[in-house]
Amino acid sequence: MRTAWRQATTSKALSGSHGPELHSAADASRDQSYFLFSTTAEQLDYLRFPLGHLPSKGATRALATKYGLSVADKPDSQDICFVPNGDYASVIRKLRPEAAEPGDIVDTIGTVLAQHDGVINYTIGQRRGLGIGGLADPLYVVKLDADARHVVVGPKSMLATRTVPVKEINWLGDVAFDSQEEWHLAIKVRSTRPPTDAVIRPLSAMTATVELMVAEEGISAGQACVFYDRDSTRIFGGGWIHNG
Repeated sequence: MRTAWRQATTSKALSGSHGPELHSAADASRDQSYFLFSTTAEQLDYLRFPLGHLPSKGATRALATKYGLSVADKPDSQDICFVPNGDYASVIRKLRPEAAEPGDIVDTIGTVLAQHDGVINYTIGQRRGLGIGGLADPLYVVKLDADARHVVVGPKSMLATRTVPVKEINWLGDVAFDSQEEWHLAIKVRSTRPPTDAVIRPLSAMTATVELMVAEEGISAGQACVFYDRDSTRIFGGGWIHNG
């Protein structure tokens, strides 16, 4: 992990020093902070990320070479560590077998357009490989309903989202999450996208509605919504997107 950790510093988004903070790594291309949002404050007390300040993977390898470590020239991993063969579908099939069951591809009013061999094989925003060519306007996957075994398709305009419901929030701010009517922060809904400005309105200590200043496409239930300060250096926690 290459995420930086600092003890009792003052954030640019919130004032106060109330214990450990989680910060993004100096090397943005190696930053893992998006995946660490659910780390609690108590857990941060025990964690250290000693590589977070290094500017690049090259600098890390140079240190490994200097100290004679055998991993200095180890190739970068290309897949999730627990899915070495890249077969993500097999992992999901074990956890959610219903996601691999065949069903219908339907439009937004429920008209059956085609059949599929499992929602596991589709992603929000997908256009190709749907088996419904020949239509006047292109259709995209706008929703996956594993319970009904439906892949729902619609026009591209339906992919744009500005309001996102979030639950099971882990908050790493200096004061209680629901002590404010709203928080002006930045959020990420996928690890590869830069943070975007948003207003987070608490509904309780662990639920909120997130309003994006600029609509994003491809947001789906089950994705993480991670909170950052406006300069994208400190992580204030996050939660899981749901259907509301």
